[in-house]
Amino acid sequence: MGVSMARETELVPIEKRDLSRLMLFAGNAHRDLAERVAGYLGIRLNSLTSTKFSDGEIRIRVDESARGNDVFLIQPTCAPANDTLMELLIMLDAFKRASARRMTVVMPYYGYARQDKKTKPREPITARLVADMIQTAGASRVVAIDLHAEQIQGFFNCPVDHLYGGPIIGRHLLEEGFGELDTVVVSPDVGGVARAKNLAEMLRKPFAVIAKRRPEPNKVEVVEIIGDFKNKVCVLIDDMIDTGGSILGGAEALMARGAKEVVICCTHPVFSGPAIRGLEDSVVSRVFSLDTIPIPAAKRISKLTVLSSASLIGEAIRRIHLDESVSVLFQNWR
Repeated sequence: MGVSMARETELVPIEKRDLSRLMLFAGNAHRDLAERVAGYLGIRLNSLTSTKFSDGEIRIRVDESARGNDVFLIQPTCAPANDTLMELLIMLDAFKRASARRMTVVMPYYGYARQDKKTKPREPITARLVADMIQTAGASRVVAIDLHAEQIQGFFNCPVDHLYGGPIIGRHLLEEGFGELDTVVVSPDVGGVARAKNLAEMLRKPFAVIAKRRPEPNKVEVVEIIGDFKNKVCVLIDDMIDTGGSILGGAEALMARGAKEVVICCTHPVFSGPAIRGLEDSVVSRVFSLDTIPIPAAKRISKLTVLSSASLIGEAIRRIHLDESVSVLFQNWR
């Protein structure tokens, strides 16, 4: 039994307006998502060729005129992160030299976002470096979903539209009946309290927080669980699942201390290393994620349900192009 793709709850444009000057392009990172965004907008995905020379250098060719147009580039900088990031930078340079009027980078997933501060002496702040490179390459604006740290918006000197995946997850959980169950939303750490609180308010349920310490990267120890979760269905929500060690440790602690069931939700399904095996063999009953990162067939386990972000991204693009408000999409979420 493979992964299920949940029916998308569409965001319907308020009115049909001229999008003839909007051009939508995509690199190789996630063309399937880009095609679905184009379908939401009712336009075609414009043509761009991305190949590699024999030594691995990336070669970009824009196959149609972009002069004077409003260009949107869809490219999550997911694995292989260095390739997808470099491809994005070269695409930006190509469109800058092709005289595009404006170039908006749509990064459903912002790679290197976890390196947003110095935690030890002589460490880089790579999230800032990536922001500098994107701007230097020519980006006029950036769109991202659930940045690992919201302060990354301040690393850019151009406008950043920060989209939230929580409402998509919340709507699906309501459709699945979690609003009728004895449910509690759980943050896997103190840093994710705001996200858990917002989802709990959407479901009209209480929330709890796991206090933990990290002895080393991707290793966690649960110290305490704050809140009433015993004999309840626990919905753990995080911005991403990488190796899964952190969130699975939280799920095991919840079950060991009296939770009835644990489901996991995330925006970014990084799923690196032992993540898929860990999820499959874990106490977690179901996993919900957005499609900000492509999920290969080998990682599509039966517990996984993928929720589409295409309408959210498409509506944000439409509003940016038409100079309409993007923040109104989340006025009941923050």
